[in-house]
Amino acid sequence: MTSSTNRPANPIDVEDVRGRVNAALAGFMDGQTALLGKISPQLAPAADALRDFLLDGGKRLRPAFCYWGWRGAGGPAGGEGIANAAAALELLQASALVHDDLMDRSDTRRGLPSVHRRFEALHRDSGWRGDREQYGTSAAVLLGDLLLIWCDELFLRSGLDPAAVLAAKPMFDLMRTEVMVGQYLDVLEPVAGDSTDGGALDRAQTVLHYKSAKYTIERPLQVGALLAGAPPELVEAYGAFGLPLGEAFQLRDDLLGVFGDPAVTGKPAGDDLREGKRTLLVAHAMRGLSAADARHLDERLGAPDLAPEEVSRLRALVERSGAPERVEQRIEELMRQSLAALAAAPLADERARTVLLALAEAATVRKY
Repeated sequence: MTSSTNRPANPIDVEDVRGRVNAALAGFMDGQTALLGKISPQLAPAADALRDFLLDGGKRLRPAFCYWGWRGAGGPAGGEGIANAAAALELLQASALVHDDLMDRSDTRRGLPSVHRRFEALHRDSGWRGDREQYGTSAAVLLGDLLLIWCDELFLRSGLDPAAVLAAKPMFDLMRTEVMVGQYLDVLEPVAGDSTDGGALDRAQTVLHYKSAKYTIERPLQVGALLAGAPPELVEAYGAFGLPLGEAFQLRDDLLGVFGDPAVTGKPAGDDLREGKRTLLVAHAMRGLSAADARHLDERLGAPDLAPEEVSRLRALVERSGAPERVEQRIEELMRQSLAALAAAPLADERARTVLLALAEAATVRKY
């Protein structure tokens, strides 16, 4: 394992991954904006919203793992093709976030109005007829779908060897299926699940794996590897490294969703409680509370009339349950498992191992 003094301070910027992905997205959006403009000038607000959403300075974590999965499999440094293919993951992420914010009724994303709220405001400010909330909802559904279409387009037209793209496409498609069904299971749990029953932890774990863990780290690594022609042993090793790391990443996000500083997260304090997310953190909290407190948390989680002071009370219940400590312990266990797999992985480039280690730490060591 490489010493911390030799690790890059900002691993996403090593080999200018962030800059090249941003440039790929900007170039792609130039073309798509021109296309939308030819269809109708009325599409200008849609093009502006999508450009703002894509180019607002997101972490670019998924493209970074895709790129370093490529480098670890022997793919050459630099190159427009791999930057385009990695950037396609940001279009998938943007699609998921637009829809996620709509389903969660989130007002903001990264400190700015969410897409459906942006189009509600456009409707209101333009003095248009009809229901502005319905218009915002419709716009967000359609624009999220458009981003999903575009992610496929950018991936297939990345400029990489068509045979390599064809080899990686099944994994790319599997990743998209997994995140969509994971999202569905996440939507299903608040309405059909019982957070106090014995299966709640298992269901939360399934959602965690498919909605986030696989598609954040494991699948981007494997897509990058397959684009570089990696052998099955390395693809499997990336799974052993990426899945526990992706789980640790999401568990950190769950903690931030309840206890995070809005200045850091870009979301209101305790937003996951307001949105009623049945995370692994919440499942652990249910098991650590008295029956009466667990029932209260279950009943009030995501309630439409949840006031800020009650969000604070629910946060205190989660804290009192001991769940945050259990989740922190689980993050540590997962990190040990992930880093052991990385140390043993048959990478073709040792620099990639160093950067992947730094990316693993950046993904999971985030402050409240």
